[in-house]
Amino acid sequence: MDRHPGRGHFATGPTHIDDLVASVRAVTPIGVTESRRLPGSGAGPSPDRLLLGSEGTLGIVTEAWVRLQDRPRWRAGASVRFASWSDAVAAVRELAQSGLQPANCRLLDGTEAALASGVPGVGGLLVLGFESADHPVGPWIERAVEIGRAHGGEVPDGVRSSDAGDPSASREGAAGAWRSTFLRAPYTRDALARMGLIVETFETACPWDRFDALHADVVAAATAAVAEVCGPGVVTCRFTHVYPDGPAPYFSVYAQGRWGDQVAQWDALKVAVSEALHAAGGTITHHHAVGRDHRPWYERQIPEPHQLALRAAKGALDPSGILNPGVLLGP
Repeated sequence: MDRHPGRGHFATGPTHIDDLVASVRAVTPIGVTESRRLPGSGAGPSPDRLLLGSEGTLGIVTEAWVRLQDRPRWRAGASVRFASWSDAVAAVRELAQSGLQPANCRLLDGTEAALASGVPGVGGLLVLGFESADHPVGPWIERAVEIGRAHGGEVPDGVRSSDAGDPSASREGAAGAWRSTFLRAPYTRDALARMGLIVETFETACPWDRFDALHADVVAAATAAVAEVCGPGVVTCRFTHVYPDGPAPYFSVYAQGRWGDQVAQWDALKVAVSEALHAAGGTITHHHAVGRDHRPWYERQIPEPHQLALRAAKGALDPSGILNPGVLLGP
């Protein structure tokens, strides 16, 4: 299960499905489970949370009550350019802890900015977006831009605002170029793969105080693995989501493949980067689930008592092991 379903480009706000689900009904091999629809409850561990993220291994969700949000009417966007990656990271950290709650707060490193937004020669490019169904968001984006400028950022395209459902504020300038690239990314990846290139993204999350070390270690590991396994290649980094206590950095690899050997090359890169992520204290996946590819590192990441409890739940709800075998948990 993707933990940020349907949110897409504007994913910085309240987008975790965990926080939007109010009730779940699921069918398990031993019977039906259905939680009460409540705005909040302190009655023990949440039955909904047991199913969320279980990836179909405990039951099949047949109904869910989900909190909805009104469609935004007011929007504002801006792109902030930084000469220094470290200054850009510091600005995003302050933004994430400011309480401004942007709907979009994506930071691209210099290579990612050039490839995805057509903005060369920067240390970092911050793509900002605010939206509301209730009120104009001008003061919020003005304060966010002020924070960016305080860390050395520049806003050459200015701030773009719109209302009454006009989406143009998020579709112009560097921010608009990044949005278009974001929406085209799956198709671009498939086209590059057909040309024989290795294209992959590794996602994680970590506390702010560990990010610098994690970034250095993962980039070094990925770069070394690309050089050894593929030869020519590029490694980029971007923040797709940010939280007050840390970012969710995504590392992308674009490398030369060898026809007939691409799967083995991908496996080697996957192992090298995943080992670096685990050693640096990041999570093996931020929101794109565990499945089979991430499972070896997931099993090392979670505490042993939790893994025992999860296996016990699997055994109780699915005693014959018929639901998604091999996913999330090994045999």
